[in-house]
Amino acid sequence: MKISEDKIVSLTYDLTVEGELMEKASKESPLTFMYGMGMMLDAFEKQLTGKQTGDAFSFTLSPEEAYGERNEDAVVELPKNIFEIDGKFDDTTIIEGATLPMMDASGNRLMGSILEIKPETVVMDFNHPLAGETLHFDGEVMDVHTASPEEIAAMTQSYEGGCDCESCDGKQDANSCNCGCQE
Repeated sequence: MKISEDKIVSLTYDLTVEGELMEKASKESPLTFMYGMGMMLDAFEKQLTGKQTGDAFSFTLSPEEAYGERNEDAVVELPKNIFEIDGKFDDTTIIEGATLPMMDASGNRLMGSILEIKPETVVMDFNHPLAGETLHFDGEVMDVHTASPEEIAAMTQSYEGGCDCESCDGKQDANSCNCGCQE
């Protein structure tokens, strides 16, 4: 079966940037996604179109095809008081190098990395960590099959948000829930 719309795809890959391994999906823990659902980069999916179980792949995505160029406007200083809990700055969570789930004024969820903590502000970078990078993927297609109704429901729930746990009432994005349910 070939990779096409609404197929469940499992694959292994090594993602490298300038020869440095950035991410790996192994046979023991492959990347699994529904093709054409918008879960993956469009250019990533296009490179996999028509491949089938056992096919190897090797391709490169430019920054424009991947996460775009770095945008210096996405590095912002936020007032330190927004990170207070009960009137006290949260210095256990808000540390340089940490990545935090945040929400913009429109209610959109986004991840930000803490670059620096100043006396009155926290400097955060909302660029994707791989923005501005050329990405190289080497891997193998492990499985391709038609999605079952259960798989479609599970993928839709995961993609639309909601970690489906009781601790936070399932209202957190599955990728940013910090109640421990995703560990």
